[in-house]
Amino acid sequence: MLRKLKLNRKPFVVLAFLVLALVLTACTAQGSGNFASIPAGKAYAEGKEIYFSHTEASDADIAAMLSDMMKSPVLYVPALAQVPAEALADVYVFENGQKGMGPLGFQPDVFNNPPGSDGYSPLRQIILVKWNDEAKARELKSVAEISAAEAAGEITTTKPGVVVNMPFMVWDGGKR
Repeated sequence: MLRKLKLNRKPFVVLAFLVLALVLTACTAQGSGNFASIPAGKAYAEGKEIYFSHTEASDADIAAMLSDMMKSPVLYVPALAQVPAEALADVYVFENGQKGMGPLGFQPDVFNNPPGSDGYSPLRQIILVKWNDEAKARELKSVAEISAAEAAGEITTTKPGVVVNMPFMVWDGGKR
């Protein structure tokens, strides 16, 4: 009888390994398949190309414009305008100058404080940039270049009081 049990145990061990393999495969497949497709915008931070998304905006018109531009909903969240200034980073949006893929039809946006730097926040206050003489417009890729152009009297900046949630998707040295 003991000998018979030893012979019959072999199929049960094989069956147990097969069941375990199936369970582990199912768990792995479920855990790795949860991805969403999110449209990303191209911009610059510290002179490097980055990609980001727009998720919410404190202004209804801006939320609608970004929704149309990205073909993806950007939610209107008026409470974002109440976020304290120390919790915000900046995004520079160009009103004129070189034509491009920026939200107003000009060069890409420029961000300060990318992920990993002091002051990083996905919540961005919009700073509008306008060239005083469009004939002298050139692509600016960093806050340092924007500051130099402003000090030289080439551009003017204004803060309309709009906050947009703009998390980075890909940046120099990282990605989500």
